[in-house]
Amino acid sequence: QVQLVESGGGLVQAGDSLRLSCAASGRTFSSYAMGWFRQAPGKEREFVATISRNGNAFYDDSVKGRFTISRDNARNTVYLQMNSLKPEDTAVYYCAANLRGSANIPQSRYNYWGQGTQVTVSS
Repeated sequence: QVQLVESGGGLVQAGDSLRLSCAASGRTFSSYAMGWFRQAPGKEREFVATISRNGNAFYDDSVKGRFTISRDNARNTVYLQMNSLKPEDTAVYYCAANLRGSANIPQSRYNYWGQGTQVTVSS
């Protein structure tokens, strides 16, 4: 059982930045792949960014160059730095974990999920 808790969401204007955090309770966090996904009202949950146990990062084209995923294994935490935010980034952002460590995999392979944190970007 892995518990994930997201934080850092909020209301910002277009062009602003936010840093999301996800704290994990797992005993072997360093071996997990971690991911960020988001869901806007009326839409399917979509891939944002993932990072493998080895630190290899992957991004959706819609956020590449603006968002950065990173991890701090000593703190059992994964981050999502979001710059140059756009109104279309508005969504609930979810943190997820895959215990086997591979990051570039379908959402279904991520077995543990947090409750999400709201990000709202006004124009």
